[in-house]
Amino acid sequence: MIRAAMAGVLVLLAACDQLSGGSASQRPAAARDFPRADRPIAPIVSTRWSSEEARDRVNEAEDIMDRAGIRPGMTVADLGAGEGYYTVRLAERVGPRGRVLAEDILPEVIEALSRRITREKWDNVSVKLGAPEDPRLPENSFDRIFMVHMYHEIAEPYAFLWHLSPALKTDGELIVVDADRPTDQHGTPPRLLACELATMGFRLEELIPKPTAGGYFARFRRIVARPAPSSIVPCAINQRAQG
Repeated sequence: MIRAAMAGVLVLLAACDQLSGGSASQRPAAARDFPRADRPIAPIVSTRWSSEEARDRVNEAEDIMDRAGIRPGMTVADLGAGEGYYTVRLAERVGPRGRVLAEDILPEVIEALSRRITREKWDNVSVKLGAPEDPRLPENSFDRIFMVHMYHEIAEPYAFLWHLSPALKTDGELIVVDADRPTDQHGTPPRLLACELATMGFRLEELIPKPTAGGYFARFRRIVARPAPSSIVPCAINQRAQG
């Protein structure tokens, strides 16, 4: 009876450990000083949420790039680039004097995207493998950083944003496109997004519905220095009550 009870306790502890993302020693070194998000993290289930043809029919990328103020000569990062829908359209918009860095955390996705960039001869695009806790971007380098339908999949959002922050230029902006639904349903409620970004020193400048992009468009600007990791308090927001 005692052995059976102990076995049950061990099973429960293992389940709790899985739900919490594992022990601290299992987390990447670059994330261990940061709190975990007080919410579910959506698994990566696909590199696309709709076909490029369908997205172009509703003028998605052009509309989002216009709203984000993308101009020739800019340097832009496309995080969670996937198959490169935004990457190649950003590359065309910024032109030969601009640069686009396309990043993903899956090696097979990066390999496929690299082949596409080479095949289509996008000479102003670089492709890079990132990490769930650190995009590994060069400091003071980007006018805009795009995160399209991927924020809810970031495994270590506080560590990720902390490491991302220095990559923006002084007047740079962070652009987020996501669906207004709970994170375990592959979206991010705007109030939760604004809270987590504010915790890291970003101010929400604009939030508008964008049904043609599958949700909303949010634009953030860094207004204060990033906090000490030990001072970060995770946002605790009831996602089901957002409406």
